Order: sequence, then C-alpha cells, then structure tokens
Amino acid sequence: MTTDTTSNDLYPTRVEGDASEIPRRDKVVWGSAADGPLDQDDLDVFDRTGYLAFEDLVTPAEVEQFRRELQRLSTNPEVRADERTIIEGTSQQVRTIFEVHKTSEIFARIARDPRVVGRARQILGSEVYIHQSRVNLKPGFGGGDFAWHSDFETWHAEDGLPRMRTVSISISLTDNYSFNGPLMIMPGTHKTYVSCTGRTPNDNYKSSLVMQNAGTPDEDILTRMANQHGIDVLAGKAGGAIMFDCNCMHGSNGNISPFPRSNIFLVYNSVENTAIEPFAAQKARPAFLGSRDFTPVG
Repeated sequence: MTTDTTSNDLYPTRVEGDASEIPRRDKVVWGSAADGPLDQDDLDVFDRTGYLAFEDLVTPAEVEQFRRELQRLSTNPEVRADERTIIEGTSQQVRTIFEVHKTSEIFARIARDPRVVGRARQILGSEVYIHQSRVNLKPGFGGGDFAWHSDFETWHAEDGLPRMRTVSISISLTDNYSFNGPLMIMPGTHKTYVSCTGRTPNDNYKSSLVMQNAGTPDEDILTRMANQHGIDVLAGKAGGAIMFDCNCMHGSNGNISPFPRSNIFLVYNSVENTAIEPFAAQKARPAFLGSRDFTPVG
C-alpha cells in the first residue's frame, strides 16, 4: 500500500512533546432506529455514554458450549504455541487467543450471528467486517490487568483505521463481579481522543499485548477524565454482553479472586472505514490483530 496517511490524519498520536486531547470528529451512531434491533432510547444512550449493556444476549446452553470450546483451545499445546496466543508472563496461563473466528467454527458462528452483527451494522450504518476477534481469560488468583486505553488509538496508529467507525462486542462466558476484573469504562470519554506520546517501536505488538507502553494515555489526562466522567464497573451475568465504541477509555483490574472471568471479544469495522497504512508505525500489525480481509460478515 502506498497511501499517504500523514496529510489526512484527523487523530495524530505517538507524537513528540506533550499528550493532548482532541474533540471527536466523527459521528458515534451512524444508523437509525428504523434499522433495528436497537430502539431510539438505546441509540441515545450509546451516543451519550459510548456503550450499551445487554442481558442474556446468548443462551445458557450457548455459554456452556463456548466454555467447553475455550477450555479445549486453551489446553491445546499447538494453540498455546501459536503466535496468536498470548501467555501471562508470571502464571504462564493463557491470557488471550486471537482470530478465533477463523480457528473455531463455534466462535465463527457467534461472530456472524444476527444478534451480534445486526447491532454492529445499526450503530455503524453500513455493512461490517471483523477487524479482530479474540477470547480473553482471567483465571482466578492470577488473571492480569488491562491498563486504561482507547482501542482506536492503537487501531489508528498501528493498524491504519482512518476514522472512528468501529464497535466492540464483549460476550461474557462467566459471571462478572466487581472483584474479578470486569470491564470498566469512563462513560462519555468516547467523544474525546487522547493523543499519546512516544514513538511506536518496531513489532510493538509482541510486548504491548502483555504490557502496553506505547499508546499509554497520560495519567493527568486520565485523572481529569475520571473526575469529569466517573468510572462504570460493568458487572453482569454470563451470557450478557457489552457493546462499546472504539474510542471509549476502558480497562480492567487483575483478578485476585477465586472466580475466573472470560469473554468473547468481537470487533466490527465499517466497510466504509477499511484499514490503510498505519498512521504511527512503520508497518501494520499482523492480520490476526488487524484484518486486511474486508469481506462483509453475516
């Protein structure tokens, strides 16, 4: 690809000097209530907070099937040795398995399910493709944290997504309590882009997937955002889901409780917002992190 990204970059990041805050320059909701299945109240909440929570998006039987598949994958020696699997540095337990919609038919089915894809299409106002898929595991007594970040900052800087027209859907496979490392979101932060400092190292993904350095938001900015917007701790039952905007500031604590936490994480991008050259990296990350296959899903 030969696209010149520097002259068209609405969201500069990995810059020298001080970090900065840039007002969002893209819509949050691109579709309408007529596009279904979300009603106008849902769309208004998503526009205001940047996320929506759904109870019982999938059935208990499906949850059990997903758990069995996750157990199969996470204990398979070949899967553990694959580049797409991230291992916790201290416990040596599986942290994340990427591209599961291509390696597991069970996870592929939910990735193209209308209950999921229909919501993504409605928010983004177009056909969508899978930019990234993964399963996350936080075992009891050892699941690591995920530091505060905006996904879009990384996807823009290292994958080349031009605009904020991407949503994530996290489906819970275990009950999420306030104490086992659930997703936390600062509601409303999706309308402000945080430009980070520091150049992107070559092959940054190899270390950032375990401990993020480049693309880490400034702590003073995070403190101001938390004071202004607060922090929502998204507890909920297995089978529920959270759909959130790509620019939400979010993170999660480590899990020192006895109760594991795991989820399926699906990222949908508009086919009108396909990836180009990365905006702040020498080369794009591997396709299992940022897909170059823009075929509509569902």
